[in-house]
Amino acid sequence: MLEDFIQFIQKENLFKPEDKILVTVSGGIDSMVLAKLFAQAKFNFGIAHVNFSLRGEESIADEVFVKKFAKTLKVPYHSIVFDTKAFAEKEKISTQMAARLLRYNWFEEIRQQEGYSYIATAHHLMDSAETVLINLTRGSGLAGFHGIPLKNGHVIRPLAFATQEQIFDLVVANRMAWREDSSNESTKYQRNFIRHEIVPKFQEMNPSFDQTLAQTSARIRAVEDWISDEFDAWKSTNCTTDTSNNQFVKLAELSSKEKVMQQRWLQGLHFHPDQIEQIIQHPADKVGKIFESPLFTLNIDRAQWVISPKDQSEFKPILIQEEDEDIQVGNKMLHIYVEEKTPDFKVPTDPNIACLDADSLTFPLEIRKAQEGDWFCPLGMNSKKLISDFLTDKKVPVNLKKKTNLLLSKGSVAWIVGQRIDNRFKVSEKTETVMIFEIK
Repeated sequence: MLEDFIQFIQKENLFKPEDKILVTVSGGIDSMVLAKLFAQAKFNFGIAHVNFSLRGEESIADEVFVKKFAKTLKVPYHSIVFDTKAFAEKEKISTQMAARLLRYNWFEEIRQQEGYSYIATAHHLMDSAETVLINLTRGSGLAGFHGIPLKNGHVIRPLAFATQEQIFDLVVANRMAWREDSSNESTKYQRNFIRHEIVPKFQEMNPSFDQTLAQTSARIRAVEDWISDEFDAWKSTNCTTDTSNNQFVKLAELSSKEKVMQQRWLQGLHFHPDQIEQIIQHPADKVGKIFESPLFTLNIDRAQWVISPKDQSEFKPILIQEEDEDIQVGNKMLHIYVEEKTPDFKVPTDPNIACLDADSLTFPLEIRKAQEGDWFCPLGMNSKKLISDFLTDKKVPVNLKKKTNLLLSKGSVAWIVGQRIDNRFKVSEKTETVMIFEIK
């Protein structure tokens, strides 16, 4: 399979041997195989993992597993924790759509920050077939019928040639371990329903269904490539972006071609089909109308669209570097300072002040919202306690539980902000330097 993998990348011109690739790894069988192939091919790559906080301790275990795997391969590792449910609820979208939007936005951030050329995902032949069927149920333009593109901007799919059998054979040959996502078996999710209930029916009629659909998609892709060239030309004439990533789209007379181009642009910004029709049909001379997608806000303003990205910082952890002294946390300020521990040093009893052993902390620290499955060792105890149970015992109202912030060091909870510190980080007789965190 390694030779097929390398030949596919060369044939489709997915990337050059000298490019640095960000490989996305969930811990599942497909992404583990993708990373293994990158290592065997001796490509320059790093690994990115997202914890969506949707499966409690199972999500945490996935993160630990992938981190160890990256260490074994001796490649750079990047990870993040998202409050996916909160984002889905706020934007009124499914958790699957929320997870997709959050992860691809973050992958692109890491790509730019760390100098990666492309982002590689582990979609294979059957994934593409499933995507075509999903697009059929939702309603789709031409682009929906060519499945998952091999190359879409900075995102590439080097496993798109592979069948599920080939992937499993490689796992067996290399005696690889992987993590099984328990939610993959639930048919309440559309993709899983199609995978477990619909695809097998097609395979009964045609055992090579995935390959047949791939061939059909390839023919459609040729037409789509031509439209993409037209779209690129339209963008260069009508669309600009400023230094704050605000986008400006000039509105021309609404011909058939112009409508297709505008639809394609808005689809790429994740606007709903009903919204897209409303936006396109809205009179260009009537200013001030606002439309929102999960990631963008669009304002119709004097014969142009002004599109600005939404702030997603509330769904991401806040990073604290060792030199930081003041950090904005919501509408409060976290003050950080260091003191030498003297014989007369006394730990304040104020719950808004945390005194921690400086040597026990590993930077950067993180502040994020409490998630299902998070645990700590409450001060004075050496046993674990779920943070949800601790907050229940403290009679914290449900709506305030969702707003509870945690201070983490290397993934371990050091302080439930405004509540209690973890016993592992307390100031002890051996402490020489105290790091103090005060929330105001």
